[in-house]
Amino acid sequence: MTEPTRPAADVLALLGVPLEPLRESKGGRTREAILGAAVALACRTGLGGLTVGSLATEVGMSKSGMFAHFGSKEALQLAVLDAAALEFATEVVLPALSAPRGEPRVWVLVEGWLSCGLMRRPGGCVFVKSSTELDEQPGPVRDRLRNQHLELGRSIARIFAGGIREGHFRADADPERFAGDLHAVMLGFYHQHRLLGDPRAEERARAAVTALLDAARPPGEGSGVRAGAAAEAGR
Repeated sequence: MTEPTRPAADVLALLGVPLEPLRESKGGRTREAILGAAVALACRTGLGGLTVGSLATEVGMSKSGMFAHFGSKEALQLAVLDAAALEFATEVVLPALSAPRGEPRVWVLVEGWLSCGLMRRPGGCVFVKSSTELDEQPGPVRDRLRNQHLELGRSIARIFAGGIREGHFRADADPERFAGDLHAVMLGFYHQHRLLGDPRAEERARAAVTALLDAARPPGEGSGVRAGAAAEAGR
């Protein structure tokens, strides 16, 4: 049975995405369009290469006009991280939370995450690049990225814990360990697919997730819901 979809605002708050009042004004729509371009630019150049000046050039605005929207490079970087988190949450996490609880929900999350990488969605790309770019650069931008990663890990752990309650996984399975292992698989997938161009990267990622889930099953139970069937369950 599919649980009712949780309000998007609640879920995004859990993922560490700061929510602002919806903007219907022309200025609000302009800022949203600018942030979309900024996330795509950061995916190409990294957050360090993203400046108010480079973004102004990218979107064809004056530098002074761009400062009116963001004020500083740090404010721009923080806004880009929030926009990327919103994109990832909307395209990957929220669909999973609409799927039946347990293993189907895990697989819908995985399918969305794989699609994010295969389609080169900028939101996912920004988080992968920024993780290595900022890991030794203390400050508010690194703190924001760290908190978003921590909240993503907690969300994955909650999804897996739902599978324990449904009896799909052992009662002593560790949701936090699963969250860390799944994130490691997905980082490996991004590396194999995007940098190395491995044509079997997606297949291998699914096999690795299947192995993680099989290891968490109650004794005597074989493989449960496979990726394709689980993705259908979430539609």
